[in-house]
Amino acid sequence: MKRFTAFSVTWLLITGSVYADTMTDSTQIDVSKEGATTASLDRALIPDTSVAIPPIEFDSSGAIVTHPSATSSRHDFDFLVGNWKLRNRKLASRLTHSTEWLAFESQVEMHQILDGLGNIDKYTDRSSGKPYEGVALRLFNPATRLWSIYWADGNSGSLDPPVVGSFENGIGHFFARDTYRGRPVIVVFRWDVRNPKFPVWSQAFSVDDGKTWEWNSINVSERAR
Repeated sequence: MKRFTAFSVTWLLITGSVYADTMTDSTQIDVSKEGATTASLDRALIPDTSVAIPPIEFDSSGAIVTHPSATSSRHDFDFLVGNWKLRNRKLASRLTHSTEWLAFESQVEMHQILDGLGNIDKYTDRSSGKPYEGVALRLFNPATRLWSIYWADGNSGSLDPPVVGSFENGIGHFFARDTYRGRPVIVVFRWDVRNPKFPVWSQAFSVDDGKTWEWNSINVSERAR
């Protein structure tokens, strides 16, 4: 399971900003103004723990059961069309109680496909001196009214298991079972688009079927100029 893990930790320690996670309580960031400041965008890189991750439903075999929200729509990712620059943070080490976060920048270019039933974006980072590329493929199923999000990068050449879910009140949660370094996990992607001009994506892992979560990656996007 890759899921945005392909960056070398050694490289990030050399070229990225490194700082401790000092968040002690939930933080809601206001990036609602037309021109968000650098400081407000940086503060948005702290996971918003005031927004609860929805409880997960399982079937008798332990598979995740996902229901669409009442407002789930093929247009939910329309906000993301175009070119973006991203500020990113990720944990230096996952599922090890690490509190050290690594910072870097990247770019995304997103296009709609399948007459709006899907979209694909190309994720690029060149800060290490050589390009790293990833691709996100998102597909909307009109029958289930759920989105499936797939990820692949140039290191693997294969798609990760999709995270599946929908948006409600400007926030989308998308879940999947997967493994991380041989350890079973549940993955959640969160898209917070309450301000679609500065959307925030974040990722967390759970090793206890969603009872507890560790946030390990987050980014905030702004339009590239």
